Amino acid sequence: MTVPEADARSLTRFTPVLARTTTAHATLEPVAYDCVKVIVVRAGGALLFSEFGVQHVNVGDVIVLAANTLCGAEPEDWVTTTTLYLDRDYVVDQVFWQYAEQFTDRLDAKKFLDARYAEPAQVVRLGEGRAGLLMPWLDELAVLSADGLPPDRFYRAQALLFAVLDVIMPRIAVT
Repeated sequence: MTVPEADARSLTRFTPVLARTTTAHATLEPVAYDCVKVIVVRAGGALLFSEFGVQHVNVGDVIVLAANTLCGAEPEDWVTTTTLYLDRDYVVDQVFWQYAEQFTDRLDAKKFLDARYAEPAQVVRLGEGRAGLLMPWLDELAVLSADGLPPDRFYRAQALLFAVLDVIMPRIAVT
C-alpha cells in the first residue's frame, strides 16, 4: 500500500492498516493513494475537493475515499484529522467474510464491493457527539501503527478498526 511520503521512509514492513493524526494549516494539494482512506475530522474545518466537487467538512464529518481517488483540502484556519489507510485487498477480504454465504471466491467480493460502493468519495456526517466516541479508538490505532503495525498487536488494531467501522459503515451510501 502506498503511504504518505513521510511514513514511507519510516515503515520497514507492509501493513494493511495505518492510522495517522495530523493538523494542516495550509492547502493540501489533491493526491490519490492506492488504498481506501477514511478521514475523520477531529477539530477545525476545511473545504474538501474530490469526486463530489467541493464540500465543507467540519468536526464530526468522515470522508471515505475509494482507492485511487484524488482528494485535496483547504483548511479554514486549521484542521485536525485522523486518517485510516486501509489496503484494498484487506478491505476485500473483510467484505468476503462479512458476506461469505453469497460468494464463491474473493473475486465475487471485489465485484460486490465495486458495485455496492460505487461512489468513489463520500462525506458521512456523524456529528460531533458520535464522532467523539471514535476518538479513543482512533488515538490508540494511531499509536499502534506509528512505526508500522507490529504482528503481535494486529488483532488489537483490527478490533479498534472494526469498532470505528461499526459506527461509520451503516451511514455510508450504497448503490
